[in-house]
Amino acid sequence: MKKFIVDPSFWEVFPKATIEILTVEGINNQVVEENEGEYYERLNNAAKEARNYLTEEPFSQNEVVAQWRQAFTQFKTKKGARSSIEALLKRASQSREFFPINPLVDIYNSISLRFGVPCGGEDLAKIAGDLHLGKAQGGESFLPLGAEVDAPALPEEIIYYDHEGAICRCFNWREAQRTMLTEETTNAVLVIEAVNEQQAEVAKKAMAALQEDIERTFGVTSNRQTVTQEQPEITL
Repeated sequence: MKKFIVDPSFWEVFPKATIEILTVEGINNQVVEENEGEYYERLNNAAKEARNYLTEEPFSQNEVVAQWRQAFTQFKTKKGARSSIEALLKRASQSREFFPINPLVDIYNSISLRFGVPCGGEDLAKIAGDLHLGKAQGGESFLPLGAEVDAPALPEEIIYYDHEGAICRCFNWREAQRTMLTEETTNAVLVIEAVNEQQAEVAKKAMAALQEDIERTFGVTSNRQTVTQEQPEITL
Protein backbone atom coordinates (compact mmCIF):
# COMPACT_ATOMS: atom_id res chain seq x y z
CA MET A 1 0.00 0.00 0.00
CA LYS A 2 1.22 3.46 -0.86
CA LYS A 3 1.56 6.06 1.88
CA PHE A 4 1.25 9.83 2.00
CA ILE A 5 3.97 11.27 4.23
CA VAL A 6 4.43 14.91 5.16
CA ASP A 7 8.08 15.46 5.99
CA PRO A 8 9.33 17.20 9.15
CA SER A 9 10.75 19.98 6.93
CA PHE A 10 7.21 20.97 5.95
CA TRP A 11 5.97 21.28 9.54
CA GLU A 12 8.94 23.51 10.38
CA VAL A 13 7.46 26.07 7.98
CA PHE A 14 3.73 25.38 8.43
CA PRO A 15 3.16 23.86 11.88
CA LYS A 16 -0.60 24.55 11.84
CA ALA A 17 -1.23 23.21 8.35
CA THR A 18 -3.71 20.48 7.53
CA ILE A 19 -3.85 18.43 4.36
CA GLU A 20 -7.22 16.94 3.47
CA ILE A 21 -6.83 13.75 1.47
CA LEU A 22 -9.41 11.79 -0.53
CA THR A 23 -8.61 8.53 -2.30
CA VAL A 24 -11.01 7.05 -4.81
CA GLU A 25 -10.78 3.85 -6.84
CA GLY A 26 -12.63 2.31 -9.74
CA ILE A 27 -13.88 5.47 -11.45
CA ASN A 28 -14.64 5.96 -15.12
CA ASN A 29 -13.13 9.36 -15.93
CA GLN A 30 -13.90 9.26 -19.65
CA VAL A 31 -15.31 12.42 -21.20
CA VAL A 32 -18.88 11.87 -22.41
CA GLU A 33 -19.86 14.47 -24.98
CA GLU A 34 -23.49 14.77 -23.88
CA ASN A 35 -22.34 15.61 -20.34
CA GLU A 36 -20.01 18.43 -21.38
CA GLY A 37 -22.72 21.06 -21.04
CA GLU A 38 -23.38 20.03 -17.46
CA TYR A 39 -19.70 20.37 -16.52
CA TYR A 40 -19.41 23.68 -18.35
CA GLU A 41 -22.37 25.01 -16.37
CA ARG A 42 -21.00 23.62 -13.11
CA LEU A 43 -17.62 25.30 -13.60
CA ASN A 44 -19.00 28.66 -14.64
CA ASN A 45 -21.62 28.75 -11.89
CA ALA A 46 -18.82 28.03 -9.43
CA ALA A 47 -16.81 30.89 -10.94
CA LYS A 48 -19.72 33.25 -10.28
CA GLU A 49 -19.81 32.08 -6.64
CA ALA A 50 -16.05 32.59 -6.40
CA ARG A 51 -16.46 36.31 -7.03
CA ASN A 52 -17.83 36.54 -3.48
CA TYR A 53 -14.19 36.16 -2.37
CA LEU A 54 -13.19 39.16 -4.49
CA THR A 55 -14.49 42.21 -2.65
CA GLU A 56 -11.28 44.26 -2.47
CA GLU A 57 -9.17 46.25 -4.88
CA PRO A 58 -6.46 45.59 -5.80
CA PHE A 59 -6.92 41.85 -6.42
CA SER A 60 -3.97 40.97 -4.16
CA GLN A 61 -5.74 42.41 -1.10
CA ASN A 62 -8.55 39.86 -1.12
CA GLU A 63 -8.18 37.56 1.88
CA VAL A 64 -7.82 34.24 0.05
CA VAL A 65 -5.21 35.66 -2.30
CA ALA A 66 -3.32 37.55 0.42
CA GLN A 67 -3.10 34.55 2.76
CA TRP A 68 -1.66 32.27 0.10
CA ARG A 69 0.75 34.92 -1.16
CA GLN A 70 1.99 35.27 2.42
CA ALA A 71 2.39 31.49 2.65
CA PHE A 72 4.46 31.49 -0.53
CA THR A 73 6.90 33.99 0.99
CA GLN A 74 7.87 31.39 3.60
CA PHE A 75 9.76 29.09 1.23
CA LYS A 76 11.82 29.20 -1.95
CA THR A 77 9.65 29.65 -5.05
CA LYS A 78 10.11 30.15 -8.74
CA LYS A 79 9.50 33.81 -9.61
CA GLY A 80 5.82 34.42 -10.23
CA ALA A 81 4.61 31.21 -8.57
CA ARG A 82 1.12 31.56 -7.13
CA SER A 83 -1.32 29.23 -5.39
CA SER A 84 -3.64 27.32 -7.72
CA ILE A 85 -6.66 29.01 -6.14
CA GLU A 86 -5.27 32.43 -7.06
CA ALA A 87 -5.04 31.38 -10.69
CA LEU A 88 -8.68 30.26 -10.66
CA LEU A 89 -9.86 33.38 -8.86
CA LYS A 90 -7.99 35.56 -11.34
CA ARG A 91 -9.91 33.97 -14.22
CA ALA A 92 -13.16 34.39 -12.29
CA SER A 93 -12.40 38.05 -11.57
CA GLN A 94 -11.97 38.67 -15.29
CA SER A 95 -15.26 36.87 -16.08
CA ARG A 96 -13.37 34.46 -18.32
CA GLU A 97 -15.06 31.22 -19.32
CA PHE A 98 -14.06 27.87 -17.83
CA PHE A 99 -14.12 24.87 -20.13
CA PRO A 100 -14.33 21.19 -19.11
CA ILE A 101 -11.15 19.09 -19.04
CA ASN A 102 -12.25 15.73 -17.69
CA PRO A 103 -14.87 14.88 -15.06
CA LEU A 104 -12.57 14.51 -12.04
CA VAL A 105 -10.62 17.70 -12.77
CA ASP A 106 -13.85 19.60 -13.48
CA ILE A 107 -15.34 18.49 -10.16
CA TYR A 108 -12.35 19.53 -8.07
CA ASN A 109 -11.94 22.84 -9.92
CA SER A 110 -15.60 23.59 -9.22
CA ILE A 111 -15.11 22.84 -5.51
CA SER A 112 -11.95 24.94 -5.46
CA LEU A 113 -13.85 27.92 -6.86
CA ARG A 114 -16.92 27.48 -4.65
CA PHE A 115 -14.94 27.29 -1.40
CA GLY A 116 -11.90 29.40 -2.26
CA VAL A 117 -9.42 26.61 -1.53
CA PRO A 118 -6.53 25.11 -3.50
CA CYS A 119 -7.38 21.62 -4.78
CA GLY A 120 -5.23 19.14 -6.66
CA GLY A 121 -5.34 15.57 -7.87
CA GLU A 122 -2.99 12.84 -9.03
CA ASP A 123 -3.34 9.48 -10.76
CA LEU A 124 -2.61 7.08 -7.91
CA ALA A 125 -1.37 4.34 -10.24
CA LYS A 126 1.32 6.64 -11.67
CA ILE A 127 2.84 7.62 -8.31
CA ALA A 128 6.14 5.75 -7.85
CA GLY A 129 6.25 4.48 -4.26
CA ASP A 130 5.06 6.76 -1.48
CA LEU A 131 3.79 10.30 -1.98
CA HIS A 132 5.62 12.96 0.07
CA LEU A 133 5.10 16.64 0.80
CA GLY A 134 8.13 18.56 2.00
CA LYS A 135 11.09 20.75 1.10
CA ALA A 136 12.95 19.88 -2.08
CA GLN A 137 16.60 18.98 -1.99
CA GLY A 138 16.85 20.74 -5.33
CA GLY A 139 17.12 19.21 -8.77
CA GLU A 140 14.17 16.82 -8.48
CA SER A 141 13.03 16.01 -11.99
CA PHE A 142 9.82 17.75 -13.04
CA LEU A 143 8.19 17.91 -16.46
CA PRO A 144 5.39 20.48 -16.19
CA LEU A 145 2.02 20.03 -17.83
CA GLY A 146 2.31 21.27 -21.41
CA ALA A 147 6.13 21.50 -21.39
CA GLU A 148 8.76 19.58 -23.35
CA VAL A 149 11.81 20.15 -21.13
CA ASP A 150 12.55 19.32 -17.52
CA ALA A 151 12.09 22.10 -14.94
CA PRO A 152 13.74 20.76 -11.77
CA ALA A 153 12.62 21.84 -8.32
CA LEU A 154 14.56 24.51 -6.44
CA PRO A 155 16.32 23.79 -3.14
CA GLU A 156 13.90 24.22 -0.19
CA GLU A 157 10.88 24.66 -2.45
CA ILE A 158 7.72 23.03 -1.04
CA ILE A 159 6.89 20.14 -3.35
CA TYR A 160 4.92 16.92 -3.62
CA TYR A 161 7.28 14.18 -4.73
CA ASP A 162 7.77 10.43 -5.09
CA HIS A 163 10.69 8.13 -5.90
CA GLU A 164 10.97 9.46 -9.46
CA GLY A 165 10.90 13.19 -8.79
CA ALA A 166 8.59 16.11 -8.17
CA ILE A 167 4.87 15.71 -8.77
CA CYS A 168 3.71 19.27 -7.95
CA ARG A 169 5.86 22.32 -7.29
CA CYS A 170 5.11 25.13 -4.80
CA PHE A 171 2.27 23.17 -3.19
CA ASN A 172 0.15 22.54 -6.31
CA TRP A 173 1.17 25.60 -8.35
CA ARG A 174 2.40 23.42 -11.22
CA GLU A 175 1.36 19.87 -12.14
CA ALA A 176 3.65 17.20 -13.60
CA GLN A 177 2.61 15.44 -16.78
CA ARG A 178 3.70 12.11 -15.32
CA THR A 179 0.95 11.81 -12.69
CA MET A 180 -1.74 14.12 -14.05
CA LEU A 181 -5.37 13.03 -14.05
CA THR A 182 -6.47 11.85 -17.50
CA GLU A 183 -9.46 10.11 -19.02
CA GLU A 184 -7.64 6.83 -18.41
CA THR A 185 -7.35 7.48 -14.65
CA THR A 186 -9.28 4.94 -12.57
CA ASN A 187 -7.66 5.45 -9.13
CA ALA A 188 -6.88 8.93 -7.81
CA VAL A 189 -5.79 10.91 -4.78
CA LEU A 190 -7.30 14.38 -4.27
CA VAL A 191 -5.77 17.03 -1.99
CA ILE A 192 -6.99 20.24 -0.35
CA GLU A 193 -4.41 22.29 1.56
CA ALA A 194 -4.73 24.69 4.47
CA VAL A 195 -1.92 26.52 6.28
CA ASN A 196 -3.84 27.96 9.24
CA GLU A 197 -6.82 27.14 11.45
CA GLN A 198 -9.21 29.41 9.58
CA GLN A 199 -8.39 27.77 6.27
CA ALA A 200 -8.58 24.31 7.86
CA GLU A 201 -12.26 24.75 8.72
CA VAL A 202 -13.07 25.72 5.15
CA ALA A 203 -10.93 22.90 3.76
CA LYS A 204 -12.90 20.32 5.77
CA LYS A 205 -16.19 21.58 4.35
CA ALA A 206 -14.73 21.68 0.84
CA MET A 207 -13.45 18.12 1.08
CA ALA A 208 -16.83 16.89 2.36
CA ALA A 209 -18.46 18.51 -0.68
CA LEU A 210 -15.81 17.08 -3.00
CA GLN A 211 -16.32 13.60 -1.59
CA GLU A 212 -20.08 13.88 -2.03
CA ASP A 213 -19.76 15.08 -5.63
CA ILE A 214 -17.28 12.34 -6.57
CA GLU A 215 -19.28 9.53 -4.99
CA ARG A 216 -22.51 10.71 -6.62
CA THR A 217 -20.94 11.27 -10.04
CA PHE A 218 -18.95 8.04 -10.27
CA GLY A 219 -21.10 5.76 -8.13
CA VAL A 220 -18.19 4.74 -5.90
CA THR A 221 -17.15 5.04 -2.27
CA SER A 222 -14.04 6.98 -1.27
CA ASN A 223 -11.72 7.30 1.71
CA ARG A 224 -11.26 10.68 3.37
CA GLN A 225 -8.42 11.44 5.81
CA THR A 226 -6.75 14.49 7.38
CA VAL A 227 -2.99 14.84 7.78
CA THR A 228 -1.65 17.05 10.57
CA GLN A 229 1.63 17.54 12.39
CA GLU A 230 0.33 15.10 15.01
CA GLN A 231 -0.55 12.53 12.30
CA PRO A 232 1.90 13.19 9.47
CA GLU A 233 1.58 9.80 7.69
CA ILE A 234 -1.40 7.89 6.30
CA THR A 235 -2.02 4.92 4.05
CA LEU A 236 -3.62 5.85 0.75
